[in-house]
Amino acid sequence: MSPDAGYWRAASAPNIYPPRPTVCMASARRQRGSRLAAEERRPLNAQALRTTLRGPVVTPEGSDYDETRKLYNAMINKRPAAIARCRDVADVIQAVKFGREQGLDIAVRGGGHNGGGLGSVDNGLMVDLSLMRGVKIDPVSKIGVVEAGCQLGDYDHAAHAFGLATPAGIISTTGVGGLTLGGGIGHLTRKYGLTIDNLLSVDMVLADGSFVTASADANKDLFWAVRGGGGNFGVVTSFTFRLHPAGIVIAGPTFWPIAQAEEVLKWYREFIPDAPEELNGFFAFLTVPPVAPFPQELWSKKVAAVVWCYLGSQEKADRLLAPARKVGKMAMYGLGPVPYPALQSTFDGLYPPGHQWYWRADFVKEINDKAVEQHVKNANKLPTPQSTMHLYPINGAASRVGNKDTPWAYRDGNWAQVIVGVDPDPSKAKLLRDWTVSYWEDLHPYSMGGAYVNFMMEEGQERVHATYGENYSRLASIKARYDPKNLFHVNQNIKPSG
Repeated sequence: MSPDAGYWRAASAPNIYPPRPTVCMASARRQRGSRLAAEERRPLNAQALRTTLRGPVVTPEGSDYDETRKLYNAMINKRPAAIARCRDVADVIQAVKFGREQGLDIAVRGGGHNGGGLGSVDNGLMVDLSLMRGVKIDPVSKIGVVEAGCQLGDYDHAAHAFGLATPAGIISTTGVGGLTLGGGIGHLTRKYGLTIDNLLSVDMVLADGSFVTASADANKDLFWAVRGGGGNFGVVTSFTFRLHPAGIVIAGPTFWPIAQAEEVLKWYREFIPDAPEELNGFFAFLTVPPVAPFPQELWSKKVAAVVWCYLGSQEKADRLLAPARKVGKMAMYGLGPVPYPALQSTFDGLYPPGHQWYWRADFVKEINDKAVEQHVKNANKLPTPQSTMHLYPINGAASRVGNKDTPWAYRDGNWAQVIVGVDPDPSKAKLLRDWTVSYWEDLHPYSMGGAYVNFMMEEGQERVHATYGENYSRLASIKARYDPKNLFHVNQNIKPSG
């Protein structure tokens, strides 16, 4: 079957899995790198901060505090001493200065999708950029300028009017800022590279409150560092991207019964590395949502799936994927013409804010038979309807950048693998974590060692080192230059050298 636009509206409808009331499981979180113990800090003078900001300052006594401090991942509960809701760059400068002078731990929240909850901090200052959502598209030069509070849907909507897009993500509510600073993968990666490969410059506020632009021509070392080094080096307030043609794409899922998972995954591991770069397809184990237009006989069934995106005609896509129809007994072929923003928002309804999430990830170069065996074993144990495993291709255009050209140290990898346990019910938090960690432990021996930083929870310095590999020492040196006291440490932290 070939879906029309109604397919995508149905698949992204917010009532597929109505969210239940959430109770956060983690009542307190360890502060990382605190400069002052909580009992040593001066009482927070929120009024002094309010007088310097155009945006509101939210504190625990405010009626909007609990709503404002909520995180996308409801498994994590943090209570900042104040939330500075910045409206512009001047607000960001003042908030950073205030936090530094008060000796507060500072967390920066953009779109808010961070799996590890690192956009917030207990007893510290949240610098909230979510009110900064301006987008400017230049269709002639094919350049987009995006403020740091934007979500992908904001950018995709603005760019789509001109038939353009930047490769970034698969869920439209993902924040542009966090995704970009970690690297950025998505439906267009094989053709156009990682998000950071399309980043032309950033504007940012440094730890000392100064404002700089970093690009290939200005502050080159800083520009190198922010293309994958996360939020370690300052608060990025806007991003300038290169745009590419991506208006109507041929996209959709192919499903196979979970009993055929071994055969399908073995076919996929051979097919996608050599496929034309215009074709992207991420492999997944998932449970079919019980909604139209999915065939009713598949509702709530576990399947092996590939979600495709092709930059070309329907006829060419069908020819390229003819081999897929010969694998096992395909249960659904759902490709059709789709506006790119509709593809990007397909999963929004399945994954609204406020669910319980637990993540584990790795980079993968090869999927050998032993890895396939472990995948199949764990896929049959998917603990909830929203729990899943994805293998995102990172070959093609992304692989033509060197391992040391950006902090992303795994350009020779073929996939970014992520395992996520997800459910609205807080009582299932332990179940989600146990399944995710067990699955990851079974697969980690077949990985390259590190992981896509945006898919990581708080997993310790050893994992951070493994993720950046030989690039870590250069990152630490740049960190020492721009943030020598590690003011920005509520992240996957790179400690300043020296």
